[in-house]
Amino acid sequence: MKFSKGDQIIVTAGKDKGRKGKIGTVYPKTYTVLIPGINVSKRHMKKRDEKHPGGIVDIAKPLPTANIAILCPKCGKQTRVGFSGIGTEKVRICKKCGQKI
Repeated sequence: MKFSKGDQIIVTAGKDKGRKGKIGTVYPKTYTVLIPGINVSKRHMKKRDEKHPGGIVDIAKPLPTANIAILCPKCGKQTRVGFSGIGTEKVRICKKCGQKI
């Protein structure tokens, strides 16, 4: 997978298009990522006890990786990810500036 935890991203499609954030969790089996504060939906929760009072709760839902693009830390532009094998090490590179991500 071309995305990893802690990467700066921008949303390219959907209701949050244009918003920026940092990846919190990556789910490689379903090709989705969870970004705190982005793709938030509301859920009506029933009261369970004193610790869980219920009401309307905000829940962040995972986004498909097709709807996000990585932001290059060097040039600051939205870019695609490439791979380069330097020796025995495989590193991710920015397709626009060629620098290591």
